[in-house]
Amino acid sequence: MAAERWFIGKRADTGICEIVKGNSPEDLTDFVETWGAFSSQGEAIAKRVGLIRAGKCQPL
Repeated sequence: MAAERWFIGKRADTGICEIVKGNSPEDLTDFVETWGAFSSQGEAIAKRVGLIRAGKCQPL
């Protein structure tokens, strides 16, 4: 079984960044910007918090 990989994708219409599980960045074609891959969901959450604080993403 392959290890889980987590990504962050930013939606163009809302600016909200979502955490999604995927195999590669190519799976994230619905997003205008992506970050990752992260080895755990917790790591992706921490990065998303940093992106919100930096003003790159909108909070939910």
